[in-house]
Amino acid sequence: MHGVKEIVKEAGSLAVEERVIIVDLLLRTLNPPNPDIDRKWVEVAKRRLEELRSGRIKAVSGNQVFANIRKRFGG
Repeated sequence: MHGVKEIVKEAGSLAVEERVIIVDLLLRTLNPPNPDIDRKWVEVAKRRLEELRSGRIKAVSGNQVFANIRKRFGG
């Protein structure tokens, strides 16, 4: 059986796309997907997208979000 260092070294030599797959699979062992939660997030995402497309809400740039966070919490 490979040790952690050997596994990490071997994984580090893989293409980025393959490493992403490995990371995702490992994270799923820590926090298995929950179809009910995933479905609720899809509902929220669809609702928010419709709000943006309809003009009911306006998008805020990521730079503005982080500026607001720095102003509020310092940094």
